[in-house]
Amino acid sequence: MIKIDATHVKPFIADGEMTAMQARISEAKDTLLNKTGAGNDFLGWVDLPSTFDNKIVERLKNDVKRLSDKIQAFVVIGIGGSYLGARAVIESLQSELSPLLPGKKSPVIIYAGHTLSEDYYADLLKLLDNMDYAVAVISKSGTTTEPAIAFRIIKNHLESKYGVTEARERIIAITDEAKGALHDISVSEKYPMYVIPNNIGGRYSVLTPVGLLPIAMAGYDIDQLLAGAREMRDICINNKFEDNPALTYAALRNILYNKGKKVEMLVNFEPRLKYISEWWKQLYGESEGKEGLGILPHSLSFTTDLHSMGQYVQEGERLLFETLIHVDNAQSHVGIPSDKENLDGINYLVTKSLNDINHCAEEGTVIAHERGGVPVIRICIPSLTERTIGQLLYFFEFACGVSGYTLKINPFDQPGVEAYKKNMFILLGKPGYEGMVL
Repeated sequence: MIKIDATHVKPFIADGEMTAMQARISEAKDTLLNKTGAGNDFLGWVDLPSTFDNKIVERLKNDVKRLSDKIQAFVVIGIGGSYLGARAVIESLQSELSPLLPGKKSPVIIYAGHTLSEDYYADLLKLLDNMDYAVAVISKSGTTTEPAIAFRIIKNHLESKYGVTEARERIIAITDEAKGALHDISVSEKYPMYVIPNNIGGRYSVLTPVGLLPIAMAGYDIDQLLAGAREMRDICINNKFEDNPALTYAALRNILYNKGKKVEMLVNFEPRLKYISEWWKQLYGESEGKEGLGILPHSLSFTTDLHSMGQYVQEGERLLFETLIHVDNAQSHVGIPSDKENLDGINYLVTKSLNDINHCAEEGTVIAHERGGVPVIRICIPSLTERTIGQLLYFFEFACGVSGYTLKINPFDQPGVEAYKKNMFILLGKPGYEGMVL
């Protein structure tokens, strides 16, 4: 189960600050659970792990079974929360080398709709020319520019390759229950369709079909993912402050924010966690970054980034703190072979596993950063499995909702996202934007 290690943040917190913040955090938790705060119509995620319809889970598994035996790749079309959650889970359960390893049985997951790069789509189409594939298109409205363009391009390719009738069997839509362009297209074309619940925003949607379908298609156990989320939900809702990791995390980061620590870096020592960081950045950036408030979410992957950003973290401006995801156990074992000549001087490591060495690098880094003026909150999880990742996702979601209400803002809207879209539509000459000025 997830635990918070505050050893390396306590020196930065004065006596009484945690007690004072605890009252604010408890009030924010009550606001969240009683649904009395701004954005309370987007709180469907709070109870979702315990209320998710098992019939939908079985249907998802049936669609995976129907398609996975005849495809080599599954293209997930979406942007933001429509793909980041799924990608975070999938890539936390496999290394970047996994799709290249022999014996892989599940389809390779490929992403589209998250970029407007022409070169990316040119390469993607070349790849799909030579692969059997199917598609999930994920969009509440169906009119968001990036995924709408991607779907039009890939739908055309799919129909040209397989014919219109077969293409319909290879497209799954995840969209609004009753309205929107993608909903209407799906009904007209008779695509298999799943619903994005109206009371769950995109960045909180990973435990809906938005995330569950791609995760299951990649070969991972969505029952265990949901079970982990349920376990963490029970802890977040029922445990008292001192036994509640989400409330402790929310309190620590808000205390640090009030002390001038405006940047939070989510740090890992496991490359598989890179897209957990990307998902986390959207979750916290969109939830808290408004009304001139909010901690700037950033991320680093160690030890790699210790050789690029380590200098700044150690001795740069003291405006940041770190939240480090610590993983106790590796899934595999790789030892260091002995070398008679020992010219590289590392024979002293031959009795240790790489995981031991990685943990020593982590501990040394945490101590150095604390002494350099960087508080470090450590989130400890036993291993990277579907169950523990389910716990981690819900932990971050709950802490984010509480933290947002602690700031007295609406954690569930994102009005600033629309600003770039208006300017882009003016420049592109979209109908309805004639005469508008930048």
